[in-house]
Amino acid sequence: MDIPVYLFTGFLDAGKTKFIDETLADPRFESKEPTLLLLCEEGEEEYDLNKYSGGKIVIEVIDEEADLTPELLAMLQKKCGATRVIVEYNGMWQLTSFYNAMPESWIIYQEFMLMDSTTAVTYNANMRSLVVDKLNDAELVIFNRFTNSTDKMALHKIVRGISRRADIAYEYEDGSVAYDDIEDPLPFDINADFIEIADRDFAIWYRDMTEELPKYNGKTVKFKGIVAKNSDMPKGSFVIGRHVMTCCADDITYSGIVCDWSGAETLNQRDWIIITAKIELKKHKMYGKKGPVLTVSEVIRTSAPEQELATFY
Repeated sequence: MDIPVYLFTGFLDAGKTKFIDETLADPRFESKEPTLLLLCEEGEEEYDLNKYSGGKIVIEVIDEEADLTPELLAMLQKKCGATRVIVEYNGMWQLTSFYNAMPESWIIYQEFMLMDSTTAVTYNANMRSLVVDKLNDAELVIFNRFTNSTDKMALHKIVRGISRRADIAYEYEDGSVAYDDIEDPLPFDINADFIEIADRDFAIWYRDMTEELPKYNGKTVKFKGIVAKNSDMPKGSFVIGRHVMTCCADDITYSGIVCDWSGAETLNQRDWIIITAKIELKKHKMYGKKGPVLTVSEVIRTSAPEQELATFY
């Protein structure tokens, strides 16, 4: 049986405990299911289990990131017979530590990030890599302690620099909530059959394309990238991409896409090329499943762009 996991992330004093408390008390969330509430940090606020009229809720505390193991999490779940899990995660811990420790039956059902709007910009400036870590997979980002004088655009940019998929909500001190309505037009025409990607826009395009593949299926694109290939690749295949930096030098990764082209054998590792290709969402040996495949119609050898590292500006 799959065990749904509700994951709440954010830094100390971000309002996670209060939000989880309100969620547990919400009639739409309450159920008779036995619930495991995992606390990976303890703030000033505490949970009063007597106030919830739903099923049995058992609190377990994990003090150290290194303690996160599949064996421990499975044991805690089995001990209380939980059929769902709520996690208040430590903002200073990497999320991969939790993802890697999840038992096979655990499935992330929803992931939220909470930020204090009065400190969010400072946290983002001083601990950008940790902010990025929490934003990558968040479905909803909630900025609480919001006021009419708060710079909404600054908060909006923190999220949109990492994810175009996450919803953004601003919670005022009286408990009312406003949802983000700032439009972020892409720097290229997604409605065109032929989409030309400027060098400086590769990171934005790549993220949008991988997050919303169906809207790119069948489109033709033209962009500059660096070739990656090895002897294990099928004949007529190579990968094109760019090294992308999300927040700092430590998180630079090569972001590439599989290409099919009859002249693939003429290309060398780290060649810079400009390709024109049709994007198709289909199964490929190099993915082992469905993914974006570029059927290449033209290749032009070229030099590296002025800024080789792709960024989000």
